[in-house]
Amino acid sequence: MTEQLPSRATEAAPVGDLGRRLARRRAELGVSREETADRAGMAPSYLQYLEEHPAAAPGRGALHVLAETLHTTVRELTGGDTDLPPGTAPHASRRPGTTELSTRECRALLSTHGVGRIAVPTVTGPVVVPVNYSVVDGAVVFRTAPGTTPSQAAGCQVAFEADRIDDAFGQGWSVLVRGHARTVTDPDEARRLDEQAYSRPWAGGERDQWVRIEPRDITGRRITAQ
Repeated sequence: MTEQLPSRATEAAPVGDLGRRLARRRAELGVSREETADRAGMAPSYLQYLEEHPAAAPGRGALHVLAETLHTTVRELTGGDTDLPPGTAPHASRRPGTTELSTRECRALLSTHGVGRIAVPTVTGPVVVPVNYSVVDGAVVFRTAPGTTPSQAAGCQVAFEADRIDDAFGQGWSVLVRGHARTVTDPDEARRLDEQAYSRPWAGGERDQWVRIEPRDITGRRITAQ
């Protein structure tokens, strides 16, 4: 009897740390579990086991193969880079290339959502803090709480930056947004952001103040390995 392999639509949610990292990296590359297993030369059922069983402990050889297949590193797959900032790989690309991104490309990269950094002017000087953000109707929006550092962005000209660094290949991109930030005070607009926003703040707690950054200009660049 031919084994029925699970489709992408019916895959169980990964439960272990390794499983979540494998599934996340597959999603970033847009490849299914079956495609990944085929490229790695392993049974799809084994990759399913790795993703769905928190106690799974593959050998070093299997980890190296998966890391190579998914264009990443063993350290990243196993969480060894959790406390390290991006860009700590020992070697950059031998021939790195830098290209300026168009406004359209910058907007497309920003719309992938995630965590960005906002530079907020304060009485003691500018402060840069990370925030979970979304892009709605072309504006960068994030949820915060009154009195916090991000909330002080309201009413100011601010800078917002998002990036993606791939240590395994010494490449990545960064996008910088500059514009006016304001607190969302209209209840209907706040309700719409509640419905459309991609993620909630990782910091948790009551954070019901929306801040919206209307871009004045957007610039970015990409570093590629050649």
